Amino acid sequence: MAIIHKQDSQRSELQKRISAELTEKAKKKNEFTGDRPDGVDDSRYMENTKQTTSLAWVWILIVFVGVVIAIWYLFASGNQA
Repeated sequence: MAIIHKQDSQRSELQKRISAELTEKAKKKNEFTGDRPDGVDDSRYMENTKQTTSLAWVWILIVFVGVVIAIWYLFASGNQA
């Protein structure tokens, strides 16, 4: 019985130590005060690119009309056979 009790007390001490270590690591991680890059705007592959203009909806409309015309053409040509 004493062996089981001793194992439980050792286990709880180990759990306390692990908990304290994890808490300390979490505190160190949250203490970072430097400027964190977002990984997109600061990356090299973003060079020579530009933001989408306000006329992007025009291109979306053109593609949508093209798809509608293609579908209409497929259905219209299939009925004449």
